[in-house]
Amino acid sequence: MKKIGLVGGMSWVSTMDYYKFINEGINEKLGGLHFAECIIYSVNFGDIQEKGWVNSYKLLLHACESLKRSGADALVLCANTAHLFADPLQEKIGLPIIHIVTETAKAVTQRGLVKVGLLGTKFTMEMEFYTKKLEEHGLEVLIPEKQETREYIQYTLKEELGRGVIKAETKQTYISIVKELVERGAEGVLLSCTEIPMLISQEDVSIPIFDTTKIHSEAIVNYALS
Repeated sequence: MKKIGLVGGMSWVSTMDYYKFINEGINEKLGGLHFAECIIYSVNFGDIQEKGWVNSYKLLLHACESLKRSGADALVLCANTAHLFADPLQEKIGLPIIHIVTETAKAVTQRGLVKVGLLGTKFTMEMEFYTKKLEEHGLEVLIPEKQETREYIQYTLKEELGRGVIKAETKQTYISIVKELVERGAEGVLLSCTEIPMLISQEDVSIPIFDTTKIHSEAIVNYALS
């Protein structure tokens, strides 16, 4: 089994999901008392928030270097937005990074979908690093049109879901946002922040949803056992 290095803490709440899904996946395939061989470097999310995502490369590099020194065979960034630096980190560290956008794009194309809605942090929705990689796989990407909607998503991710706070009214607003994407032609919706699946699930919407945390975790399990 390959040893996986996880850069977590972004937030700690969703990192618990990664740990759970990866260990469950390994056990499902191997049975008995087999579980994942992994190392978690949990960063202080407050440091990232203070610096801002675009200025957090060195923080993530330090975490990746620590995991490499600890014997990791591959690395995982346990947050969609952290993949802003996935390519330069992989080049610098010299270890493969299991990329959440690549794995998500594979899952979408396997379903035969072309046009998808994207929900995530403001940076994930607005910056090219995420949408461009999806488009490279032949996908058309829709994000919420209104700036105030994107700001609302950013606020709730930071002040509610990132703290483990779930509110019924927030859930209903997210469902309304998904409906707006459907009206614009979205055939599926990507939950491209690892906290969003805490709030909405397939039962809440009429089109296929893609839980990027679960998709990513499944790819990690497959890599670990490859």
